[in-house]
Amino acid sequence: MTPSSETFEVVKSDEEWRRQLTPEQYHVLREHGTERAGSCALLREKRAGTFMCAGCGHPLFKSGPKFESGTGWPSFFAPIEGSVASSTDRSHFMTRTEAHCRRCGGHLGHVFEDGPPPTGLRYCINGVALTFEPE
Repeated sequence: MTPSSETFEVVKSDEEWRRQLTPEQYHVLREHGTERAGSCALLREKRAGTFMCAGCGHPLFKSGPKFESGTGWPSFFAPIEGSVASSTDRSHFMTRTEAHCRRCGGHLGHVFEDGPPPTGLRYCINGVALTFEPE
């Protein structure tokens, strides 16, 4: 889960999040859910632009570090500096690094160490947690 000890710039009640987000966005961003692989149109987004948090609009990823990982989720080898925070996720009988929006704490996905150069990281992100603004 997103660390409750952190103070985020955007704080809303559970009811406010439910009113703002679609049920699927709420499930992913606020309940740490996962969308079905291959189900989001942003997986195939190839235009230049910026991917932002669907919860608070914070810019998270530029299109340049996006790559096709073959996993069924949008993947990036680096976020915009300072935009994504991480925490330890020990759910599902494993230990992973969770990626969440630094501004609102919304769950984005996970970070793995099997990505391409130059970072070697793969930010495996739920597309429903993102919006896209073309350049």
